[in-house]
Amino acid sequence: MRTLKAFTLVEILLVVMILGILAAIVLPEFSNATNVSKASMLADDLRIMRTQIEVFKSQHYDVPPGYPGCDPSDTPTEAAFVDQMTQASTAAGDLADPGTPGYRYGPYLRQVPANPFNGKTSIEIVDVMPGVADESDGWVYCPARLQLKADSTGADEHRRSYFGY
Repeated sequence: MRTLKAFTLVEILLVVMILGILAAIVLPEFSNATNVSKASMLADDLRIMRTQIEVFKSQHYDVPPGYPGCDPSDTPTEAAFVDQMTQASTAAGDLADPGTPGYRYGPYLRQVPANPFNGKTSIEIVDVMPGVADESDGWVYCPARLQLKADSTGADEHRRSYFGY
């Protein structure tokens, strides 16, 4: 008589339980990797934008981006900031499409990057930098102090606030 070799129900359940335990251990590591990569992208985006804000200011008679017509007596706006950072300009602040003859500065950014945590590209222009993020925009910018921050709540694996990057 021939006997069939097969796994018992108990053996199969035991293997499934072990695989479930291993999955429960490994999955949080993948979740953390996503946040680490977003934090790295956030830090890099902030570094690039802050550098380009400084470059714009140095090429436009010490006027930071955001002031319409590069006139520091005007109220800074998001639209002026985006236009000044993504278009070519003269030292006086006149804007044109990239490649236009006589407009030798810029563009400083191809586009305003999306905040990796909330996906927003909008920029809140403020006179005084708030103490905390409220996630209403992608970025918070204070032209008077040349401060740019991510409008993101939460913190990285070292407990450093994303707003504090």
